Amino acid sequence: MNRFAPKNLLRHGLTLIFGLSFGSFLVGCNPTNIPIGPTSINSRYTDEQPSLSANGRFLAFVSNRNGSRNILLYDLQNRQFADLPGLNRQNAIADSPSISNTARYIVYLTSNQGRSSVILYDRITRGSQVIYQPYQGWIRNPKISPDGRYIVFESGGRGQWDIEVLDRGPSIELDLIDGVPSGFSLTGPQ
Repeated sequence: MNRFAPKNLLRHGLTLIFGLSFGSFLVGCNPTNIPIGPTSINSRYTDEQPSLSANGRFLAFVSNRNGSRNILLYDLQNRQFADLPGLNRQNAIADSPSISNTARYIVYLTSNQGRSSVILYDRITRGSQVIYQPYQGWIRNPKISPDGRYIVFESGGRGQWDIEVLDRGPSIELDLIDGVPSGFSLTGPQ
């Protein structure tokens, strides 16, 4: 004889709640529910290597959606892509974007005919600059500091991975949030 005790009722109730919650989670993660379109972050193509600006407004990533591997910059506040004239070039593969505080500066790798370079793109001047191009060896994972002054990456020119740090100097125009360096208040540095 099977007795129905309050303890069994509690167990069945918890099992039912867990099952419904898990089912809701699976429906919420279903890839068919992801908005896909020309103004959405995700597409039917590979979208990868995200980098978020320090102010949380911009998202840079690599996408194959336009028939080639390009870096895209998405404005999360206005829900639209930012224009990046001259950044993505034909016959060059863009990779590993990193962005400064307000995404003024974008650092990334490009590979053209098997030769890799670290590139700095300035959204204000709309210009690109080769920051580093080794004669031999590989480079990977470039990152830019939030204010845009420092750039780091890994280089393999000595047969092992080493860390390289580039200082763009004190005379560059820093990418500051509201014109104030981080860690600074009106009462002085913190």
